[in-house]
Amino acid sequence: MSKQKTGASKNQIWIEVQKRYHLSDMHIQMAKELGLNPKKFGGLANTKQEPWKAPLPDFIEAIYFKRFRKTRPAERKPAEPVKSKEPQETETHTSQDE
Repeated sequence: MSKQKTGASKNQIWIEVQKRYHLSDMHIQMAKELGLNPKKFGGLANTKQEPWKAPLPDFIEAIYFKRFRKTRPAERKPAEPVKSKEPQETETHTSQDE
């Protein structure tokens, strides 16, 4: 059986990619609209060893323009913050009378 990822874990991957490759919310949104795989960004962002490659933000903008003939998305959607999975501790201290 294959495991299906939830929406929260997919968002977590995009947020990690955004931090790792220093992308803006707009670049992440464009990459999602293009259907890019966030796990493959390492090969696309290899500009130190392969200097002929464009930086990742420029590459995303170029292919977005090529496909949609727009420089930016019409609506800007901010990246959703990740909710912590740890339960919040509530203050339920019992008073002890001595």
